[in-house]
Amino acid sequence: MGHPVVPSSLEDELDIVIPTIRNLDFLEMWRPFFQKYHLIVIQDGDPNRVVQVPDGFDYELYTRRDIERILGDKAWCISFKDSACRCFGYMVSKKKYIYTIDDDCFVANTPTGESINALEQHVRNLLTPSTPLFFNTLYDPFAEGADFVRGYPFSWRQGTPTAVSHGLWLNIPDYDAPTQMVKPHERNTCYVDAVLTIPKGSLFPMCGMNLAFNRDLIGPSMYFGLMGDGQPLGRYDDMWAGWCSKVICDHLLLGVKTGKPYIWHSKASNPFVNLKKEYKGIFWQEDIIPFFQEVTLSKEATTPEACYLELAEKVAEKLGPLDPYFTKLAKAMVVWIEAWRELNPKKASEELSKAGVAKENGVAKASVTLPNGAVKA
Repeated sequence: MGHPVVPSSLEDELDIVIPTIRNLDFLEMWRPFFQKYHLIVIQDGDPNRVVQVPDGFDYELYTRRDIERILGDKAWCISFKDSACRCFGYMVSKKKYIYTIDDDCFVANTPTGESINALEQHVRNLLTPSTPLFFNTLYDPFAEGADFVRGYPFSWRQGTPTAVSHGLWLNIPDYDAPTQMVKPHERNTCYVDAVLTIPKGSLFPMCGMNLAFNRDLIGPSMYFGLMGDGQPLGRYDDMWAGWCSKVICDHLLLGVKTGKPYIWHSKASNPFVNLKKEYKGIFWQEDIIPFFQEVTLSKEATTPEACYLELAEKVAEKLGPLDPYFTKLAKAMVVWIEAWRELNPKKASEELSKAGVAKENGVAKASVTLPNGAVKA
């Protein structure tokens, strides 16, 4: 099948969103890969602190004061003192694609020593169709040197549009606090040269430190919830967005990929601080995950906004009795969509149509641009 061609003008279609409380010196390592792109920096914590950004980068920076000025009485839906504040960057962006990365993530190397251009690999993932309806045992059939295996239905080989590209990490794994405590010295040194589509109906724990998505297709569902200051829960922001977006991707027949690219996660967070943030989530997830496994959306929900509002209603109904926090979270989900619509008046249904998504016999089909420039329907 071969790789799609990455457009040379992609800087006009992609924003990089970075949440931070510190100076962005880490960008120097990323300069060869990031410098031509626009950065949206969400400064968490003290808005009076001046965050230093290295010279030569095109960026806009938002503090808490900016969020309150822009969103007014809806600003409470954006988390404070938590990396979940990054989703404000998704809302104010006007680009088709978003890449978000944490400020303790550096350029990783392949086993043979080449620097990994994580952003380029994410774009390749997003431009390549997904195969959520039938698992290909050679992983991504669109990868170089691979194809669909014998027995794969020909009518499904067009794949579906890819909405989310979930990257992985070398060095510090993305562990919860109890696992950190049990394995304080464990490091991930295993580089797997593969990308796979997460099957329809399967959830996954999404990590926000190395993540890209098609904002036009799934952006409204990438709300990182109410976390951090004033909330009983932390470190579940990206996972909440992952569960919500995966349910909506499944409903809209969009794809989610995971695997390459890798970044180098440089710093392990404090497991005791993490446990304080996570401990309620560790109990609650035993109810949250079955909820997302069983939830269904109506056939009338044909846009990510409509899907998300239905999901918010079901969160209030099914998870609200678990704890009042979920009733508040459901309300925040609605406010998030209201704010999204104010800043992004274009209808998502138009974007789904532009992306070439057409359901035939219950299967979403997409156009694929091949390396020679031809278009495969």
